[in-house]
Amino acid sequence: MPIHPSEPEDEYFARLEIRKRLDEQARQAALMAEEEKKRLKELHHLRCPKCGNSLEQTVMDEVAVDICPACHGVWLDDGELAKLTEAKSGVLRSLRRLLG
Repeated sequence: MPIHPSEPEDEYFARLEIRKRLDEQARQAALMAEEEKKRLKELHHLRCPKCGNSLEQTVMDEVAVDICPACHGVWLDDGELAKLTEAKSGVLRSLRRLLG
């Protein structure tokens, strides 16, 4: 005589299956978000935020500064402005010398 699962058993296994599917969907979404973040970083890495041209790195007072050759924008990473302003020659003189 076959034994049929009770209604609570069916509900329990259905909930387990739903939880497993939801966890897999969340994992897939996180993986896709990370891949999209990497793709966008590669797409925009060392590009001028103003005009989109490739940035050139130049060392100014021992600080690597990103400069756009097209629009002459100067882009600094976190903490670089503080390093430049602490330099002996001064940031304005360095910028004038660099940009010509």
